[in-house]
Amino acid sequence: MAITETGARATPTRPSLGRTVRAYVQLTKPRVLELLLVTTIPVMFLAEQGLPDLWLILATVIGGAASAGSAAAFNMYLDRDIDARMKRTVNRPLVTGEVTPRGALIFSWTLGVGSVVWLWLTTNWVAATLSAAAIFFYVVIYTIWLKRRTEQNIVWGGIAGCFPVIIGWSAVTESLSWTPFILFLLVFLWTPPHYWPLSMKYKGDYEEAEVPMLGATRDGIQVGLQVILYAWATIASSLLLIPVAGMGLVYTVSALVFGGWFIYESHVLYARAVRGEQIEPMRVFHASITYLTLLFVAIAIDPLLPF
Repeated sequence: MAITETGARATPTRPSLGRTVRAYVQLTKPRVLELLLVTTIPVMFLAEQGLPDLWLILATVIGGAASAGSAAAFNMYLDRDIDARMKRTVNRPLVTGEVTPRGALIFSWTLGVGSVVWLWLTTNWVAATLSAAAIFFYVVIYTIWLKRRTEQNIVWGGIAGCFPVIIGWSAVTESLSWTPFILFLLVFLWTPPHYWPLSMKYKGDYEEAEVPMLGATRDGIQVGLQVILYAWATIASSLLLIPVAGMGLVYTVSALVFGGWFIYESHVLYARAVRGEQIEPMRVFHASITYLTLLFVAIAIDPLLPF
């Protein structure tokens, strides 16, 4: 409690309701949520081979957002010591004190349990079970077990980010098949070349926090080579969808054109590292987001067209 010039004790200012709400929303990592939903809705179009029921889309989006938000909030709760040591995350609400650890934990559990119950009631038990599995994988396998122990953390921890495609598929079909698993593989292979450039950008942060992200533990040439290999594997997996799911012209052209661009940016990153030039890892990071977004837009459009 502060002391005024007159010696009186000043009453601490309580944060406004709007500020408190914004702080809790930040716990869900809204930008990550957007990307996860981009991979959920198009898969529902593919599973339906047309326009799915709008209520089902809304219910799945609400449940999926709550599930992903729960996992993100648990992650912030568990990693608040790391976040306090990194410039990139120092303004997160648990670090600034806008949200208490107890409040964040209650919020995480409420969102998590609520998302599973919601999906069970509004979609089906398959989608609900997969939602629970996604939260468990991100919180326990990635955040608690892998993140602080191995530079391959994002490879296996990234599996949690693959669940939205099979949740979206199962919400429509109440089952699973080869198609959603190929999409699962695509997102799995895409995650390292998406995230490793970011870890190169914030290499100092990860070193300070003693988190062994590949971009912080290896030089630019080694990381660049890994980015290329995973980018090529991502594009190869995207092409598998053509024969398996019977994809048409729109998806085929999109997979080749956007995939070629993603590979090109990956090679530019590696070439600059080899030549000892200043690298721009965020070009690959942003290219990876654009690539995935455009590819999944094509997945949504393709079933709506006769060719």
